[in-house]
Amino acid sequence: MKTQWIYIKDFKNHIGEEIEFRGWVWNKRSGGKIAFLQLRDGTGFVQGIAEKKNFDEEQFEKIRKIKMESSVTIIGEIKRDERSPQNVELHIKNIEIIHEPKDDYPISKKEHGIDFLMENRHLWLRSKRQFHILRIRNEIIKAIRDFYNQNDFILIDTPIFTGSIGESAGNTFSLDYFDYGKVYLAQTGQLYLEAAAMALGKVYNLGPTFRSEKSKTRRHLIEFWMNEAEVAFYRHEDNMRLQENLVSYIVQKTLENASEDLKEIGRDITKLEKVTAPFERITYTKAIEFLNKKGFNISWGDDFGADEETAIASQFEKPVFVEKYPKKVKAFYMQPDETNPDVVLCDDLLAPEGYGEIIGASERIWKEEVLIERLKENNLPLDEYQWYLDLRRYGSVPHSGFGLGIERTVAWICGLEHIRESIPFARTLYRVYP
Repeated sequence: MKTQWIYIKDFKNHIGEEIEFRGWVWNKRSGGKIAFLQLRDGTGFVQGIAEKKNFDEEQFEKIRKIKMESSVTIIGEIKRDERSPQNVELHIKNIEIIHEPKDDYPISKKEHGIDFLMENRHLWLRSKRQFHILRIRNEIIKAIRDFYNQNDFILIDTPIFTGSIGESAGNTFSLDYFDYGKVYLAQTGQLYLEAAAMALGKVYNLGPTFRSEKSKTRRHLIEFWMNEAEVAFYRHEDNMRLQENLVSYIVQKTLENASEDLKEIGRDITKLEKVTAPFERITYTKAIEFLNKKGFNISWGDDFGADEETAIASQFEKPVFVEKYPKKVKAFYMQPDETNPDVVLCDDLLAPEGYGEIIGASERIWKEEVLIERLKENNLPLDEYQWYLDLRRYGSVPHSGFGLGIERTVAWICGLEHIRESIPFARTLYRVYP
């Protein structure tokens, strides 16, 4: 009878059985008569034990000297071990080396600087910490999709090439598109989601976006993933309720499905357990007053930076909405507040613990004449937005939406110091390799 191939994640269900393992040696140590191989297979990590008495001299020496990141097939027995984090270990009976590196593995136990690790990101992904971070990212994205599916949203894949700028032309990558002229890598899929919302009611997307922003902060990437949603007939308050329900769902589902991964990277999950809807709301004007009392040199009409966002959010244990920003610091499509036309019906959702904005949102302008006025104020070409204006000409309705930054959300939930660890291959101001 052929030995069954079992993944590490399922070892606990096969205690006392002889199984086949396929994976890699990510670390090792050995004494005189025993070798300890730290093994991984993409689903977890486990210790393999090879005792000299079970092998001839040549075989045991081969095991003892095996290089890190050798790929192997192992026949062994799974035994319970309460001292192990996995509560099991693999007692090796036979090992076949599929491939052994000629050189020592570049990323070993010794400390490396961040530049070296980013230069070797393709290998750094194999480390234990990065393994757990990317598993958590996977759970976060899964939770996002599940939330929308459970709430009757339709997935819309919005274009990456666009002739219509959603935010600021100064922060876009442009390229020549055959004989058409200039097009841009999308900063947002929002404008297209608005069109889809007029057809399908409740829609969302999830995909890459690009900003040509010369920023080197721990919160910024050049290429990042965004989840956006748009809902017909939703007003500003409906929009904020949707956001807090989504974020609460993401956090609670990640705790449910990835708590062990969070603990492995040292995250204090008691802080995340407090993240349940509803969230507090403060106006931009109140936030300015608070910051001035705290000694910040900021005036009404200024936008917030990282320090200001951190100070505001530090008052709260959960994410907090800052709403109704000045019209002049926000995008052209945001609906002015009828009670105060100097501000727009928008919100930024700030994560606690110094992680800043994870969502930007607004009610959208839905009257044609108001939108035309705002396009002109922002010096945007009307002819390129005729399709967007059509949405206001044919059955326009109030509608609202938002964008959730995936990497910022991952960084917050994981408690990461820098956003570059929240994505498999970070694209920053000075890095496009590997």
